[in-house]
Amino acid sequence: MKDYLVKALAFEDTVRIYAIQSTEMVKEAARRQKTWRTVTAALGRALTAGTMMGAMLKGDEKLTIKIEGNGPACPIIVDAKANGTARGYVTQPHLDPERKPNGKLDVSAVVGTEGSLSVVKDLGMKEHFTGSVPLVSGELGEDFTYYFATSEQTPSSVALGVIIGQGEEVEAAGGFIIQMMPGVKSETVDLLEQKLSQMPPISSLIQQGKTPEQIIGLLTEENNHRIMEKMTTLFECHCSKERIANAIVGLGEQDITDMIEEDGGAETTCHFCNEIYTFSREELQKLLEEKRSEDS
Repeated sequence: MKDYLVKALAFEDTVRIYAIQSTEMVKEAARRQKTWRTVTAALGRALTAGTMMGAMLKGDEKLTIKIEGNGPACPIIVDAKANGTARGYVTQPHLDPERKPNGKLDVSAVVGTEGSLSVVKDLGMKEHFTGSVPLVSGELGEDFTYYFATSEQTPSSVALGVIIGQGEEVEAAGGFIIQMMPGVKSETVDLLEQKLSQMPPISSLIQQGKTPEQIIGLLTEENNHRIMEKMTTLFECHCSKERIANAIVGLGEQDITDMIEEDGGAETTCHFCNEIYTFSREELQKLLEEKRSEDS
């Protein structure tokens, strides 16, 4: 089943809910980054949250999340757009600490429990919006919850989950974000808190085949919400050889000359998708001529 995200309003439009199935996205990120299971879970949670946060934007708006914990996998970077696409990478993909006593993957061991979570939003204006909060657990769900409450002053509850099966395969991934809007009733808050305390882990619900719509239904007593939008989500990197070429042209003339004379070419790898781009001596010579033409 393709990944997708659902936006809904509930309880007389005083509660906003985003729910996502992100299994295929996380699989693709893990394949590209060649992550081991605990890092897969950390990257998957970050990607899932980032995709939902990107869906809160409009048009060509986009955001970047940077998780800079004191754990060995950090920093973890996620880029997300309003169209439902996202990409991400980790600094160290090959980590697999012991599981917690309850058998769950110890995500905080690779993320760290000290550090920061930052979000930079490009809203098409001259200045970008930037918010940053300290990490509170390193498990990421609680950290994003704290981000919304502190940096955006929006009381929220964020649930994120990834299940890794046999052979390091991602079996299920997903999440939801519940946000309280102005005018929400105290009894609504109490009801939601009760439901959240009784819900199984979000990854288990996805593994059981629950759809984002059904998950929203579990949170809102089925009929107390309306679906606002559904959108396809996927891992997508916007790197290209043309973009890399433009970056090379942006270097100094001597740097390009050194690549030609000393290395006989150039090779670079995208951090996000691990795509390798190579430039021959002849291609670099053309870029050097382009550089000289621009500077003249």
